[in-house]
Amino acid sequence: MQSIENKPTLIDIGRITLRLTHEDFEKLCQDNPEQKFELTKDGELEVMAPTGGESGRKELNLGADLVIWNRQAGLGETFSSSTGFILPNGAERSPDAAWVELSRWEALTPEQRKKFPTLAPDFALELRSETDSLTKLQQKMVEYRDNGVRLGWLINPQQRQVEIYRQGRDVEVLKNPSTLSGEDVLPGFLLDLRLVFGS
Repeated sequence: MQSIENKPTLIDIGRITLRLTHEDFEKLCQDNPEQKFELTKDGELEVMAPTGGESGRKELNLGADLVIWNRQAGLGETFSSSTGFILPNGAERSPDAAWVELSRWEALTPEQRKKFPTLAPDFALELRSETDSLTKLQQKMVEYRDNGVRLGWLINPQQRQVEIYRQGRDVEVLKNPSTLSGEDVLPGFLLDLRLVFGS
């Protein structure tokens, strides 16, 4: 923590915003492994609140389905919400689940793989919890798309809808879908949304 003591501090409606370098951020995450942080493109620290039991259960089930598909397909690597990705715009983000195509992952050195990968995942999933701001999640999904994520899903159980983000296309909103297709990014992956929305 002492590496951030001399950083400028901004006060914003009752919360303290710290501006950090990537090195400061990595040290902060190492020193606080039980806490989840993200860093905006402007270097502002965002503290992520833990989810409740229902959101955590649903998130793990969604990630498990992605892992099972990937083990069978063998096309890439899957990542949990604990993984931070350094996007091209400088933001460090941790989707609830992510996937990177194998050749892109293997292009990283072993040392790069140990740290926060400096790339945007090919696929990113965000599951809205009861306390999440929909607007902030939508902004994050646009950021993912604008930084190279080829397919993004924002799953919103509160409104029983999914927003799909794709390169070069407008956001598609699906009302109460029963399944989601991984399209050409995750070929053959079909997510059963009964895990999230119920039957």
